[in-house]
Amino acid sequence: MDTWLIWNLTGGVNGGVHVTDVTNASRTMLMDLKTLQWDEEICTIMGIPISMLPEIHSSSCIYGYTRAEGPFGGIIPVAGDLGDQQAATVGQACFDVGEAKNTYGTGCFMILNTGREIVHSKNGLLTTVCYQFKDEKPVYALEGSIAITGALIQWLRDNLKMIASASEIEDLAKTVDDNGGMYLVPAFSGLFAPYWRSDARGVIVGLTRYINRGHFARAALEATAFQTREVLEAMKADSNVDLLVLKVDGGMVQNDLLMQIQADVLQVPVIRPKVAETTALGAAYAAGYAVDFWKDLNEMRSNWKKDKVWTPKPFSTLYTEKFKEWKKAVTRTFGWID
Repeated sequence: MDTWLIWNLTGGVNGGVHVTDVTNASRTMLMDLKTLQWDEEICTIMGIPISMLPEIHSSSCIYGYTRAEGPFGGIIPVAGDLGDQQAATVGQACFDVGEAKNTYGTGCFMILNTGREIVHSKNGLLTTVCYQFKDEKPVYALEGSIAITGALIQWLRDNLKMIASASEIEDLAKTVDDNGGMYLVPAFSGLFAPYWRSDARGVIVGLTRYINRGHFARAALEATAFQTREVLEAMKADSNVDLLVLKVDGGMVQNDLLMQIQADVLQVPVIRPKVAETTALGAAYAAGYAVDFWKDLNEMRSNWKKDKVWTPKPFSTLYTEKFKEWKKAVTRTFGWID
C-alpha cells in the first residue's frame, strides 16, 4: 500500500517513484534484516523477480515530490514511510532500548525497542525493523501480536448482549472488586503470541453461582492485560531487556480501569499520550526529520506529552496469584481442535 501511494503521489505512470521503506519491506518476509535489501535466495524460492520489487529506502528520507499539476497544487516532498505498528512506536517516541508501546484495538500489538542489534526470538515473537532514519543505522524491535482484546468486548456486546455499547464495559466491571475466580481466555481462532496454537479455542473457567455480569466484564478486561504480560515476558526472555514503562494507544486506552489493571499486572507504569493518533504522529516525525523540521530525536521526544500515568499498586494479586491462575486457564484451551 505504501508503495502504491508513493508511486501515485509522485506522478504514477508519469514518472512515479517505485519505493518502499525498511519496515514495510520487512513485513513481506522477503528482506534480509542485516543488509536491508531483498533476499535473492528467498525471492528465487518464491518465484518473485527482484526487478519487479520496489527499491528499499529508510523510513525517513525524501522519496520524491508531488507534481505541480497534481491534486495538491504544488511540489511537495514525500518524505516519511513507516509500517503501521512501527509508526505508532515512533509516534510514542520509543527511541531507547527497553521502551515499548502497546496498541489496544480489536487485537493488541506490542513492540519493544531492542536497539541496533537483531534479536532473534525463541519465544514466538516477530523480529522486525523498528525504524531507520535517513542514512543512520537501523533500529530493531521485537513484536508480539494478540488476536482478541477489544474484539472480546464486542463479543460480550453483540453475542452475549451483556452490554449495549463497548463504553459500558468499564462501569460494569467496576461493580465487582475482582474477577470472582473466573477467567475468560478468548482463543476464538487459536492463540497468537507467544503460543501460536491453532488447535486452541476459547474457554471460560472458574464459574460458580457467585459469578455475575460484572465478573464477566472484569475478566474480559483482565484477559487483555494478562495476554499483554505474556507477550512482554517472551520479549524479556528473548532480549534480556527490562521494560521501563509501557506507552499505550488505541481505542481501549480510554478505559481507565483497564489501564490500572494493566499497570498492576505488569508492575510498571502505563502512560497514555496526549496525542492518541500515534501512528499518524510517527509518520509526521519521520517526514519532518527527513526535511529537517525536526533536528534530532530529542526534539521529537520533547514534542511527545503525557496525558495520564497509571502507577502499579505494589503487591497486587494481579501480578502474582491471579496471573498464575490465568496461565493455568490458558492451558485449558490447548488441543480442542484435533
